[in-house]
Amino acid sequence: MSQAPLLQVEHLKKYYSMKTGLFSRAAGVVKAVDDISFQLESGQTIGIVGESGCGKSTMGKTILRLIEPTAGKVLLDGEDFTALQGDALKRARRKMKLIFQDPYASLNPRMTVRDIIGENIDIDRTYSTRQEREDRIAEVMEQTGLNLDYMDRYPHEFSGGQRQRIGIARAIVLPPRLIICDEPVSALDVSIQAKIINLLKALQRDMGLSYIFISHDLSVVKHISDRVGVMYLGHMMELADKRSLYANPMNPYTQALISAVPKLPGETVREKIALSGDVPSPANPPSGCCFHTRCPHAMPICAQEQPELKQVGEDHFCACHLCKACAAAS
Repeated sequence: MSQAPLLQVEHLKKYYSMKTGLFSRAAGVVKAVDDISFQLESGQTIGIVGESGCGKSTMGKTILRLIEPTAGKVLLDGEDFTALQGDALKRARRKMKLIFQDPYASLNPRMTVRDIIGENIDIDRTYSTRQEREDRIAEVMEQTGLNLDYMDRYPHEFSGGQRQRIGIARAIVLPPRLIICDEPVSALDVSIQAKIINLLKALQRDMGLSYIFISHDLSVVKHISDRVGVMYLGHMMELADKRSLYANPMNPYTQALISAVPKLPGETVREKIALSGDVPSPANPPSGCCFHTRCPHAMPICAQEQPELKQVGEDHFCACHLCKACAAAS
């Protein structure tokens, strides 16, 4: 029997009720994450891309149950993580960690580096002596490229890149199986971004980590990911192996995003696709396909029926009526 994936996300939804008026009457629903499904193998990285407000970060927090899902399942090592409670939930959560987007806001300014990194092992009491605690903190600081002289300094004394290294050290001090990286380099300079990405790849290789890497930067996602999912207004529009998605994007939204990525000398230059209009409000999404109001290839059926995410190639899935028509013709 083949080994089950590390993570299976099945029809995950997160809806928020809108209320209005003095008596907080229901005024509608915001579908922040709407029927998302994918799986992640151990030791691999799935990149999640899309414009701001498409639900990427909400999806990551819902998988971790920092936000409770409205519907759907998250299976971790074959166990239904969404059904766990109490001590069982605490034990399962040790396998998953989160690296935050903002290295300036995600660290407690009143805590030293020693205590920020050591907080997780303090909570779990995974050491028997004070020296064991100090040794573990020193070990992860060295793994993440932090000078041991920094132990008793405070976050305001560090640059953005160093703060993000502290955040990464905090995430791995109790070795997890999965780390959700919520735009971990978007607030950093380009030269620092490369160093943090290389650090994440080295840790993955050495520790066997799996990542969900959330970003709006397709160049960064291409560098670190094995598979890539493209989101728009809470929906997964396309999901494929990295090489397949960048070489042959099938959804018109993916095609537009990739056409805007700067190309290096020698790379294939695609004609840039300019999308018309603005991203609709998630509180009032279009009928049918959520992208049809901006799609250059929209057909009458697109305004009537939301396409399902269907397989259109080897490890290549697309939610588009045009993709379905092409797959049927072939």
